[in-house]
Amino acid sequence: MNSGTYARLYGPAQPAPRSGHRGLLVAACVLWALTLGSLAWITLLVGLAALWGAAAGADAGPFVVRYVALVAGAAAALTALTLAPGIRRLSWPTRLFLTGVLVCPVTTGCALWSWAYIG
Repeated sequence: MNSGTYARLYGPAQPAPRSGHRGLLVAACVLWALTLGSLAWITLLVGLAALWGAAAGADAGPFVVRYVALVAGAAAALTALTLAPGIRRLSWPTRLFLTGVLVCPVTTGCALWSWAYIG
């Protein structure tokens, strides 16, 4: 076996070289802007529902705690995915794009559904 091949396969991990692809970074920013906007809309709805429930005398604490736990769990899973060994070797724009592609349809779909349902 070639010593260079052995060193590349079993040597210490080396970060991937930086890519000069601005388009990937722009696409990742657009995906994350949609994701964060959708998450803001859903958070507003949860806050309004909790406020109306508290005004009506209902206990809104468990509802808000479940929503915060869901968002925190999703963020933890996304962080674990981003820091996984195979994904960690990718460049930052690629990682941002990958996670944006995974998260954006879920949050945007929920936001559009809630918007259509509310009316």
